[in-house]
Amino acid sequence: MSEFPRLETPIPVVETERLLLRGHRQDDFAPSIAMWTDPLVVRHLRSGSMSEEDVWTKFLRMAGHWAWMGFGNWAIEEKSTGRFVGEVGFVDRRRSVDPALDGLPEIGWALASTAQGKGYAAEAIREAHVWGAGHFGPVRTWCIINPENVPSIRLAQRCGYEEFARVNYKGLPRVVFRRGETFRCLSVRVA
Repeated sequence: MSEFPRLETPIPVVETERLLLRGHRQDDFAPSIAMWTDPLVVRHLRSGSMSEEDVWTKFLRMAGHWAWMGFGNWAIEEKSTGRFVGEVGFVDRRRSVDPALDGLPEIGWALASTAQGKGYAAEAIREAHVWGAGHFGPVRTWCIINPENVPSIRLAQRCGYEEFARVNYKGLPRVVFRRGETFRCLSVRVA
């Protein structure tokens, strides 16, 4: 069997005080399945929980996004334990929304329920934006959030995102947030 050519794009490692943002590894697969099947994590997603096949497809899509686009999602690793605790990063999903936001980086994040409430998401988003400023230059970024996902909406707002539009995406209401190129992320109280 012949091998397919590989596109070599190293995924950068970004370090924060408590976290490593790095490329996904095969040993992230099991904790990723646990995260994407946790009702507390997926309750605001269109499709709900993911199957093992869905998570594997997501892993392949993330690797391909880095290879083809030069940016993508990182795995979030807790430095003190080495545990996979979530994902954060920029993508170009070419979503069918009006107004169209194609070509602008879309940020997204998800944390395992055991990692929520520790300020990890804000820490990861802040460093993702630092990296993004160097990679993309001065561009707007955006995110799309279920209007019932109040914690993510508050986090987006603390990180400088402002509501831009309300859209119907794949039959469900969503709020589109955007932010300018200057990053700010207000401190988050850690319980």
